[in-house]
Amino acid sequence: METTKTRLASTYEALKSDFGYTNVMQAPKLEKMVISVGTGRVQDKARIALIQNRLALITGQKASARPAKQSIASFKLREGDIVGYQITLRGARMIHFMDKLTHLALPQTRDFRGLKVSSIDEMGNYTIGIKEHTIFPECGDEEIKDVFSLAVTIVTTAKSKKEAEAFLRHVGLPLQKAA
Repeated sequence: METTKTRLASTYEALKSDFGYTNVMQAPKLEKMVISVGTGRVQDKARIALIQNRLALITGQKASARPAKQSIASFKLREGDIVGYQITLRGARMIHFMDKLTHLALPQTRDFRGLKVSSIDEMGNYTIGIKEHTIFPECGDEEIKDVFSLAVTIVTTAKSKKEAEAFLRHVGLPLQKAA
């Protein structure tokens, strides 16, 4: 099985003819992966600790708390209240997580038919919404009542949507066929 690391190394050669690269440094690269979970109104300290623990198990890195940037009275939210947790992966941890996501976690998703190409933004980034954290192998099914969702953002150096799509397909992200 070809790993993400070997695919990343051969990106320049694979995409050179399509986009007219003249230099290896022009080829897109994975910059970082950001995994975030919103806790919202969860006040239960045990549930928050479980979310932090599961995120650490899934990514291999401790989650940092994200405070609210402004107060919203209708939601009873004050500036500085913790509204979620976020992890930024780079380097070897990012590549390991990308492998785990594409080869282990996404195929475990119910009725998985590929990821939508329309989720690539104009800056070349891709965001995946995962409804159940239990698709990752580190999370057992015994905590089925404490399921939470998370968002994974893959940040690339691609300059356009088309370039990002070609790069992500080459890296091995299971994108749907273009209609």
